Amino acid sequence: MPPSLTRVTRRRAFQGAAAGIVVSALLLWWLLPLGDPGQSGRVTISTGARTGVYEKYGNLLKTALSRDLPRLDVDLTGSEGSWDNVRRVATGKADFTIAAADAVAKYQYEDRPGALRLRGCARLYDDYMQLVVARSSPVRKVAGLRGLKVAVGGEGSGVRLIADKVLRAAGLDINRDITPVGIGIDAMPKALKSGQIDAFFWSGGLPTNHVNNLSNEFPVRLVEMGSLVKALHKQGESSRYYRAAVMPADAYPAAQRGEAVTTLAVANLLVTTDRTSPELTEAVTRTVIDSRDHIGTKVHAAQLVDLRTAVYTDPLSLHEGARRYYLSVKP
Repeated sequence: MPPSLTRVTRRRAFQGAAAGIVVSALLLWWLLPLGDPGQSGRVTISTGARTGVYEKYGNLLKTALSRDLPRLDVDLTGSEGSWDNVRRVATGKADFTIAAADAVAKYQYEDRPGALRLRGCARLYDDYMQLVVARSSPVRKVAGLRGLKVAVGGEGSGVRLIADKVLRAAGLDINRDITPVGIGIDAMPKALKSGQIDAFFWSGGLPTNHVNNLSNEFPVRLVEMGSLVKALHKQGESSRYYRAAVMPADAYPAAQRGEAVTTLAVANLLVTTDRTSPELTEAVTRTVIDSRDHIGTKVHAAQLVDLRTAVYTDPLSLHEGARRYYLSVKP
């Protein structure tokens, strides 16, 4: 064979091999899990009370992270709620958590351990304050709870934090004017049905399954709280994160009977600290936003996670890794 033909044949063989490598690489990229497979190690996410929304969201987020970051081991730990979650992350007992903005602000205002290290990753969805009574109850306003047994959540819960402030806004003291019962949402409906309590406070996304199930089994009403927002704002810095809101009439159809209810809302944040690397934080933030629709099929409130508002993590500064993510997807 002439030397010129040999060179042509070799060049074509090399080009064919190169093309094969490119095709194989593209196929491999397509088949590999999404995200950054380079992230490895172990992280702990503090969730919330058993069977609550935080716990359910945490379980679904763990599944999404396992898909996107297969080399990352994710541990979930339960908690009493927002206040407990903030404390755990700030003191290094967890790497990520969900917490309401008011709990974060209070932790910062009181200069608790590790408060300066807290950082935000995303604004997620709003919690709505819910005051549930039996339909036959005479209670029409929060002030009407005077002298009654009221479930206010555990000591470390965001429910307890808000209930205390809402009661004060209505002129009541949580320890003197009511009998506070420190149980969670998993026990509140049964206690109301059996008459062990007269009412319960709950703060969560709409609808909350426990409240919805109770309303379908037992006649209940939701008490308005939106009229207290001005009195709440007078209580200090951490109270400015509450806003007046409306629970639409179809949130709990059996309880509301076609009527919307005014209440209070506060944003939930995905929280970490400056201890967490920018690379890991960027990857986790990406998964949180990308998995919104999937998680939202099981946790309805998660459908409200919005890329346009997720960046607003007040009162927390945005983590550098989260900032990198938002810049990478900016139109």
